[in-house]
Amino acid sequence: MKTVITASGPRRLHVRNLCKGLALSAGLLLAQGAFAFADDYRLDVLDKLRIRVVEWQTAEGSVRDWSAISGDYAVGAAGQISLPLVGELPVSGKTTAEVAQEIGLRMQKLFALRDLPTASVELAQYRPIFVAGEVQTPGEYPFAPNMTVLKAISLGGGLRRDDTGQRFARDFIRADGDASVLVAERNRLLARRARLQAEIAEQDSIAMPKELDQAPEAAILLESETELMKSRDRRQTVQLKALADLKTLLQTEIASLDKKSETQTRQLSLVADDLKKVDSLAERGLTISSRKLTLEQRTADLQAALLDIDTATLKAKQDATKAAQDETNLINDWDATLAQEMQNTESELEAVTLKLETSRKLMSEALLQSADAGAMKRDASGADVTYVILREKDGRPTEIPATETTQILPGDVIKVGYNVAMR
Repeated sequence: MKTVITASGPRRLHVRNLCKGLALSAGLLLAQGAFAFADDYRLDVLDKLRIRVVEWQTAEGSVRDWSAISGDYAVGAAGQISLPLVGELPVSGKTTAEVAQEIGLRMQKLFALRDLPTASVELAQYRPIFVAGEVQTPGEYPFAPNMTVLKAISLGGGLRRDDTGQRFARDFIRADGDASVLVAERNRLLARRARLQAEIAEQDSIAMPKELDQAPEAAILLESETELMKSRDRRQTVQLKALADLKTLLQTEIASLDKKSETQTRQLSLVADDLKKVDSLAERGLTISSRKLTLEQRTADLQAALLDIDTATLKAKQDATKAAQDETNLINDWDATLAQEMQNTESELEAVTLKLETSRKLMSEALLQSADAGAMKRDASGADVTYVILREKDGRPTEIPATETTQILPGDVIKVGYNVAMR
């Protein structure tokens, strides 16, 4: 798209002067730029340009605005910009004035223009700078005119602050907290082990472990374990007493059934004798058959009762055997439980002891490193901050010593370090 401004008569001369004034302004922009070294500044990758092109048409006495070409352009990785209609234009290593002249010449040749178009090329955004080394936030930052090394470092958050001592302090506090928890856990396990040892030995009291002699909470721990031991002992005693009572009851029932069986056996013997006598009399016709029938019925009842007594006796003996077995199992299970708890306690105690030793080693290491860091900090109190600018020259990186007030250019890499004089 292009805009044409026409003029005639006296206005033609005015417009012509206006166009010359625009060309002069463009020249001033190229000469001055955005900072003092614009004439010497060479474009490179990541620079952004703002371009405007106008043409004074002498024959028509008008100004043509080439708005299709005007706009903002970034220098690509190949060091060139791509303009509509004009195409690819190499700009790396050139000044803005040279680029403007090249744009005008290309357009005049490409479109066979009588008058040379005037291009205004200015830097819209400079390529970034890079801050590295002993700064809080190294990285890429935008460039601004009149930027110095100190300003660039301020963009990176300033010099890196030494928090080594704080880190070691945090490590020590964390390890100390872990050690306190582990000590409490170890003391609790020691008290538990002492209680288990007393239960296995069937003792009435718990002996104080020598590892707990200096522990302030030892008395409380032993009192708690003693109460637990008494509670467990009472529960086992009640269970054993219940089984013992059941065995006694069953033995009494068995004895009673035995006596009842003896009585029933004597009665059955007497009835059997009567039945024999009645059979003898019945054969001689001296007694009635109803008496014989009554004795036979009595014999059957006694035999049935005797069989029930035998069955009840057998059931009571089975229950007594089971109660005795339950008593034995209860004692064996209790012994096995104590042995398993003792094994688990020893395993947990060993693990806690190892963790406690590790925490104490970490505490010692944190203290040692903190002391070393403090010594190094004191020894390095005469450290000097050094600044080096890494700049591309003739396609090769060059290191330039600098100070805080050294001016930097777009694309520079500022390296910050320490020159420590050890004493």
